[in-house]
Amino acid sequence: MRLTAEGISKEYLRENAAAGTNRFCAVRETSLTLEPGTVTVLTGRSGSGKTTLLHMLGGLSEPGSGRVLLGDTDLYALPDKQRSALRNREFGIIPQGQTALHSLTAAENILLPCYLSGEKPDLAFAEELMQRLDISALRDARPAALSGGELRRVAIARALIRRPSVILADEPTGDLDDENTKTVFGLLKETAEAGAAVLIVTHETDAAQYADRQYRMQSGALTEPDAP
Repeated sequence: MRLTAEGISKEYLRENAAAGTNRFCAVRETSLTLEPGTVTVLTGRSGSGKTTLLHMLGGLSEPGSGRVLLGDTDLYALPDKQRSALRNREFGIIPQGQTALHSLTAAENILLPCYLSGEKPDLAFAEELMQRLDISALRDARPAALSGGELRRVAIARALIRRPSVILADEPTGDLDDENTKTVFGLLKETAEAGAAVLIVTHETDAAQYADRQYRMQSGALTEPDAP
């Protein structure tokens, strides 16, 4: 399903002892379309607004202006509960930080979106994802026993488990070695080829070879795409 941002922007109010209250523009007015079946790669320095943009696209942070459409549905015109349900159904979000629930095993964390939606989990697909990501042997381990890279791979499997329409990946390979980085990018490319719209926010230069479109963000502004 197509995800479209129309003129979205985000500002924050910041308190400064010397200057008082001022406005910080995290994302300048931006329009962007993520097409089904494509991988879009977004690069840029830390603090350039990439994560803020991803959060707006994913229904996690309301823009100060503009709108975000999933197909014909305006995400921020929906009540919070409906938007959360839509996000759980249609979006797979891979965050930068570790978000595994420590009371659940690795496998239970992966299947959590299914439990929350009340649907029967696809255990065969979960096992396939765990094998692809080399965490099958850790299925019964708790997060406290996992490394940062292993937790990252659990988060990736969790984002993919319901075969969502849109994948938003924020530095998905930040904790991974070269071999696992290649596996993850390949898996995200396959997910796009199966029909999803995939956005990868990354510092990895190798991501370019998997991209159908590329953008760069600088000081909150999105540049025109370059050819892969």
